[in-house]
Amino acid sequence: MVRAYVLLTVEIGKVEKVLEDVKAISGVIRADAVTGPYDAIVHIEAADLGELTRKILHDIHNIDGVIDTTTAIVVEVEEE
Repeated sequence: MVRAYVLLTVEIGKVEKVLEDVKAISGVIRADAVTGPYDAIVHIEAADLGELTRKILHDIHNIDGVIDTTTAIVVEVEEE
């Protein structure tokens, strides 16, 4: 299982609709509007990196109002 946080830049006035559409994507754990340099953050999971890539490039990028995404893949850190 691969998890990631996808940070979205969204057109002005479209954040609410984008979040509604993002939440309908399978694998989305949570999606929130935020303040700062990004407009929304999406926590998403997929079976593997290929599926994650497809969800971002084909599902999220095709939502009307999404301008850009930045993806941070979650890494597991083992404690010594």
